[in-house]
Amino acid sequence: MLAEAAWTELSWRTGTKGALKASFAAVRVRVADGPPQRILDKGQQHLPGEEAWLVGEHRVSGERKYYLSNLPADADLQRLAATIKARWACEQAHQPMKEELGLDHFEGRSWTGLHRHALMTMIAFAFLQYRRLQAGGGKKDRARAASAEPPRHPPRDHRRSTAAATTLSARPFPPQAIL
Repeated sequence: MLAEAAWTELSWRTGTKGALKASFAAVRVRVADGPPQRILDKGQQHLPGEEAWLVGEHRVSGERKYYLSNLPADADLQRLAATIKARWACEQAHQPMKEELGLDHFEGRSWTGLHRHALMTMIAFAFLQYRRLQAGGGKKDRARAASAEPPRHPPRDHRRSTAAATTLSARPFPPQAIL
């Protein structure tokens, strides 16, 4: 379906090695995901559902990816590409929460329980990020901040670090630490 579409090279953000670029094309399609219907002897078949965007991506490496998006029909190609690529930041935040804080260890059966578990994991992640930034002297060390591991250099004076931890836990978080 994208063979006839116009492919455009777009940059969605600047990475550590420069602008991140790929070629994108998009067309509106109707995905066959409507209600299942029995059509004669063909078994369960799906009728066309609502319109969606079919977005193709050709990377510089030669890899090809395809996505479906439910963005409005008036969305331009730049917005489609930026929205698709915004997933990376979410995945980068979810990875340490799953691996080190147990986001994926919930075994309950209720939506409320899952919601509370996810909320507590995110609060723990925000607290660890705050502690890492405080330990780094306010400098943003993205490699360490993205990991849920504690800072590698413990304080020299154990009595002072215990008092600081007690004082820190008694203080409320500043609003910018949670963002």
